[in-house]
Amino acid sequence: MEPLFGVVLGLILAVASPAHDSCTCVTNKWAVCAQEGPGNCTCRLPGSAHPVDCSTLTSKCFLMKAETTPLQEKRLWRPPHGVSGMDGIYSPDCEDSGDFKARQCNRSSSCWCVNSAGVRRTEKGGRSLSCRELVRTRWISIELTHEGSSSAFGVPDVAQSLSQLFESRYKLHPKYIAAIKYDPPLIQIRLDQNKKPRGDVDIADVAYYFEKDVKNDSVFPSDSKLTVSVNGDALAIEKLWIYYVDEKPPEFCMRQLAAGISAVVTVVLLTAGVGIAVLLVLRWLRTKTYKKFECKEMREIKAPSSELP
Repeated sequence: MEPLFGVVLGLILAVASPAHDSCTCVTNKWAVCAQEGPGNCTCRLPGSAHPVDCSTLTSKCFLMKAETTPLQEKRLWRPPHGVSGMDGIYSPDCEDSGDFKARQCNRSSSCWCVNSAGVRRTEKGGRSLSCRELVRTRWISIELTHEGSSSAFGVPDVAQSLSQLFESRYKLHPKYIAAIKYDPPLIQIRLDQNKKPRGDVDIADVAYYFEKDVKNDSVFPSDSKLTVSVNGDALAIEKLWIYYVDEKPPEFCMRQLAAGISAVVTVVLLTAGVGIAVLLVLRWLRTKTYKKFECKEMREIKAPSSELP
């Protein structure tokens, strides 16, 4: 009887194992998934009670929230290359849709306004700071350089390879890739998306996934490593820069600009003052030398006349 029970148990485990293994998130390695019934696999991120749609990219806000949420071991979880920017890592407030809330605050009660990509667009203020709307990031400029500047690829081939990469890996519709320019070893990619229709991925999420891929901290599972090739030859990305342009200009105070202008004016005035001082010293030295030479000549002229009877 026991051997028969062992066989039956083994068959049950064999059937159950594939169902358990299939309960994973193919677009987010940080998602925690659980089988909640036959064919019902639910995945969630740390710090969010909302289910994750693993058929598309996870919103940048939910990802940043997960990166700053302590695990069950009560320690702060930070990947090898944590989310860092001009303001450092912070835990964002997200809407139920995954969008950033227009106003973000840290634990020290310092608040600021962000755009739809989560990038600060105002000076920091207190809790009384008001952000009227979440300004959309209209287009994103991605600049990168590849290794081996002497080995250039064909311009059309680079554009085609990168377009296919963004379409297949990041689910981005080609209509949002406004332009790809290549001047070896620099590659410029412009993503343009005035509005995000329902069902389309956001260019801010695409840029974030791509940045994580390039920095070897991919959001995708470990078996989905980024590989970029052009006609079969590897395109090794060396450096990466990402720039965000919003529908409305940022609202930074003029005192930053005034401070910068003041610093420039100070440097110019100091340089001019030093230059004038040097010229005055040189002129004084030249005048002094000339007077000494003139006195010496006068003494030589007067000396013979004193010997006359």
